[in-house]
Amino acid sequence: MVNKMRHSLVVQDHMSAALVTFTPDMDVTQAIHLLLENHISGGPVTDKLGNVVGFLSERDCMEVALRAAYHEEKGGRVEQYMTPNAVTVEADQNVLEVAQIFRNTSFNALPVLEDNRLVGSIRRADVLKAFQSIR
Repeated sequence: MVNKMRHSLVVQDHMSAALVTFTPDMDVTQAIHLLLENHISGGPVTDKLGNVVGFLSERDCMEVALRAAYHEEKGGRVEQYMTPNAVTVEADQNVLEVAQIFRNTSFNALPVLEDNRLVGSIRRADVLKAFQSIR
């Protein structure tokens, strides 16, 4: 049972490979539209080479809404609102470690890397489903 548990608790077995990504120079209102259209709480921001340079979350986008409401400022670029230096996890990492990251942060999703390349994302719900699947 232990070997099965270890295998079933690898990030790559529970992540989503379908990604919505943003670029630093993308209009933030377009990014918000993509978040809403895809029913996601955030996504990685990548440079032209595909390196993860940040993460844009619904929480980051609240600043856009507040600025528009209070100061009548419109949009801007994703890089103005994203969280730089995104926390990432590895595809071969244990889900237990990811659960600890989620427990200790306000993140709802994390980019997943394999050989320094973006291959997916894992959400809090994915981690909970992983634990449920080993029962």
